[in-house]
Amino acid sequence: MSKPVHFAAGERVQLTDNKNRKHTVILESGKSFFTNHGAILHDELIGKADGSAVTSSGGMVYLALRPLLTDFVLSMPRGAAVIYPKDAAAIVGYADIFPGSVVVEAGVGSGALSCSLLRAIGATGKLESFERREDFAKIAQKNVKNFFGTQPENWQVHLGDLQIESNILGEASVDRVVLDMLAPWECIESVSRFIKPGGVLMAYVATTTQMSKFVEDVRLSKLWTDPYCEELIQRPWHVEGLAVRPSHRMQGHTGFLVITRRLAPDTVLPPRRIRPTKGAIDTPLEVGSKEEE
Repeated sequence: MSKPVHFAAGERVQLTDNKNRKHTVILESGKSFFTNHGAILHDELIGKADGSAVTSSGGMVYLALRPLLTDFVLSMPRGAAVIYPKDAAAIVGYADIFPGSVVVEAGVGSGALSCSLLRAIGATGKLESFERREDFAKIAQKNVKNFFGTQPENWQVHLGDLQIESNILGEASVDRVVLDMLAPWECIESVSRFIKPGGVLMAYVATTTQMSKFVEDVRLSKLWTDPYCEELIQRPWHVEGLAVRPSHRMQGHTGFLVITRRLAPDTVLPPRRIRPTKGAIDTPLEVGSKEEE
């Protein structure tokens, strides 16, 4: 549903000054927002169009915009570390989260990824989230409710480990699975039961050792396509006249994505051929072959 052009009471509005400092305000008739440069009346914002300017009593001009999901995620209360918007966008894209899909998320954290997944699946989709810590689950539910304005009816949060609680999911009933946890390899067997053939399994991990362990366990299970791995890095740029250079402040590495797909029952994945290090042996080696063992 598209949003109306003009701000209304009860809406969340982001105010940005000329130094790019941001303040988030929930509009309420008769109230004022106080800054170091004087007050801004909420009534001056109510009825204005998104993208308007407003001047405080001290003469500072603020740009008023509805906050994007990116803005909300970076400013929302946190329990666990959040998945940054650039990573959430990559997850939604690479996992091919589509409207109407049934998605399982393990490791809710603070609810940042849940917001992106719920937007991607739409009203006809379903998101089943698993979180082992009750305090994290409560923070996530509050953040998601604040972002959408209500608790989404197609979102269910389950307390407990996915590999233990997954019996509530029907066999071959899930389209996509996203694992954001310390040991995602512990869920490979249980996920293989409830995900559909061709379904996408994705793990979001922080270290190379986690990535390597997950990839090797996926290969050993022989139930999945060969995993694809990618590092997520963001490099902002400073562009001011002729001063065009990378920004001095860089997020850099935030995580790795590992993506694989469920094979159909009784399907044997063709041997993966890899080229060994030069000088090791003369011919390419088939992974899983007797020579490799």
